[in-house]
Amino acid sequence: MANIVTITLNPALDKSISVPELVPEKKLRALSAKVEPGGGGINISRALKKLGVASEAIILSGGYTGKTLEALLSKEQVAFTAIETEGDTRENFVVFDEDKKLQYRFGMPGERVSDQELGLLMQAIGNCAHVDYVVLSGSLPPGTSTTVFHEIAIIAQQLNAKLIVDTSGDGLKAAVKEGLYLIKPNLRELASLVGKEWIDMADVIVTARQVIVAGACKAMAVSMGADGAMLITATEHYKAAAPQAPVLSTVGAGDSMVAGMLAALTKGWGWEQVLQYGVAAGSAATLHKGTELCSLSDTDRIFAEIKKN
Repeated sequence: MANIVTITLNPALDKSISVPELVPEKKLRALSAKVEPGGGGINISRALKKLGVASEAIILSGGYTGKTLEALLSKEQVAFTAIETEGDTRENFVVFDEDKKLQYRFGMPGERVSDQELGLLMQAIGNCAHVDYVVLSGSLPPGTSTTVFHEIAIIAQQLNAKLIVDTSGDGLKAAVKEGLYLIKPNLRELASLVGKEWIDMADVIVTARQVIVAGACKAMAVSMGADGAMLITATEHYKAAAPQAPVLSTVGAGDSMVAGMLAALTKGWGWEQVLQYGVAAGSAATLHKGTELCSLSDTDRIFAEIKKN
């Protein structure tokens, strides 16, 4: 079994509720409430756990929210190493309007992280032995330089591990300078990598290969929402369509997709099946309200459907 380490620089305590209807200036009583650990790398480790694949999550964690997040990870039996921060771990909030079947997502920026705290995190990554995949996912804390991607890339090289990054904006542009193994941009993020505002579906393969040939990554999984996703390498390309099903929430779908691809990679599957299992896991996450991730049963069922088409 491959060893996987996930890194979350800006974790969150995710809170989600449902209300009968979202109405301004009215006291609303929640029909249900849930609190879960969140943040890109954390969600990938949690989804991997659900898919039967072990990993270790390395996280920054501070304050009472950080302690709550750590307790929830322990309850889910997700292995983790927490680097304590002076600032509190942020909280995110999701509200589901039962009447209109609409979801509202509120993401907080988080606290600044000191150079010393980042240094301890880098040390924790470097102490990992026999690692096959290092996965950095999610946003950067406010004020954190994108040079962090360079530092982690160097450590991954020293560990002889494949580096996978799932982020956006300036972070993504900085990360691809490090020669990654796999990235997962959406259409707009892919366009930004070649200096464009947007690209058409017909241009995905040629644009992705433009980035790959430049040395940014070995493979790219481009998420396309309801149209599914494509996986492109320098010599191969595959498309997997998302199954037709009601979407109750998109929170965690991208993280579940990365977890699905990682689970397939640990089995030694080819790129087509890696993509298909990733799309299956991402689609499985959308079947639930709030911040719930994929389940193994839903993922395997959807995977079987995708392979038939």
